[in-house]
Amino acid sequence: MNYKLILNIAIHLLRARLKQTIVAAVGVTFSIAMFIALVSFMNGLNDLLDGLMLNKTPHVRLYNDVKPSQNQPVLLSEKYKENTNFINSIKPKDRGKSIYNSQKIIQSLRSDKRIIDVAAKINTPVFFNSGTIEIAGVINGIEIEHEEKLFKISENIIYGNVADLSQSNSIIIGKGLAEKMMLSKGDNINITSSRGNLSMLKVVGISQIGIAEYDNTFSYTSLETAQKLLNEPVNYITDIQLKLFNMKLAPAVAKEFQDKYDVDTIDYQTANAQFETGSTVRTIISYAVGLVLLLVAGFGIYNILNMMIYEKMDTIAILKATGFSGSDVKWIFISLSLIIGIAGGIFGLLFGFIFSSIISVIPFETASLPTVKTYPINYNMIYYIISMVFALFTTTIAGLFPALKASKVDPVEIIRGK
Repeated sequence: MNYKLILNIAIHLLRARLKQTIVAAVGVTFSIAMFIALVSFMNGLNDLLDGLMLNKTPHVRLYNDVKPSQNQPVLLSEKYKENTNFINSIKPKDRGKSIYNSQKIIQSLRSDKRIIDVAAKINTPVFFNSGTIEIAGVINGIEIEHEEKLFKISENIIYGNVADLSQSNSIIIGKGLAEKMMLSKGDNINITSSRGNLSMLKVVGISQIGIAEYDNTFSYTSLETAQKLLNEPVNYITDIQLKLFNMKLAPAVAKEFQDKYDVDTIDYQTANAQFETGSTVRTIISYAVGLVLLLVAGFGIYNILNMMIYEKMDTIAILKATGFSGSDVKWIFISLSLIIGIAGGIFGLLFGFIFSSIISVIPFETASLPTVKTYPINYNMIYYIISMVFALFTTTIAGLFPALKASKVDPVEIIRGK
């Protein structure tokens, strides 16, 4: 088979129907460009939301949960069951929130090669006091260095610095809470712990995550300050947070640590199941819309090549009469389709990148997300590879059926018909 001759014939046929060829190539270009722009934007949005929620969540969290007592004392007395009916209520068992032997657990976890790092935390409800006003909230006593390494909390601090929490009796509060209580950096805030302890802490920073529930209630202080606030010893810890190098192992690792350390555990997939479902649905929709666009472009190529066969029946007959086989004719029309697909694909990749770049510089400013200035875009190379591969696949299939039809043309019948 003379591939060079077949390619030359295919190019001449395309030039003979230049307008239709351009329309088909533009269809492929538009489809790929829109696919790349759409998928890049949707995945950029998912990355932004993941950064706001999932990236601030530990892959595995160890804690002590409130659990109901499994047995009542009276239930242990089998002899009373047949003659007496008891009305009882199974009460929750108070094991305390503190994790027993926490320091040894943390030491063991930090030696695990699957774990990036471990951050201890105290999570406790409090009341923020302003005159006669009491606002319910939460204080997170953190290991500053380890918390910053795992969750990058400094990215959400709009005033102050996370390192200032190393000062004694200091606190970083959410923007919503600061606005409600008319507080700014350098002011003092009165706090009542869940145990009735009164404390005064200095506001060294204000954070804004962009989620009202957090900004109105959450605050950060050092682990030592939280322990003093609760009048607890230095080994008092309510949560152990960790992140894994391979976050997909989180469910299995959570179950392993629950059995190993006799604590309650929860993995990020369980804790954020609804959120992850939303991200998955958005990604599926963006891929579906983009692939539909490519399929529509494929039908356009199919129609153009189909019409070309009917218009070029005499040319096909002459080619076969001069010695071209049905396979040669088939590859001529497949080459037509591939040329359209490659040309449209290359321009589609270029315009897809241009459209994505334009979207990425469009201003997007909102008070709830002060760190976000433009629309998010994910420039992952895999989107460009997928779009090009699918474009070539679509155009090849679109050209295959007309090519098979052309390969079966009987030149004698065409010549006699003329």
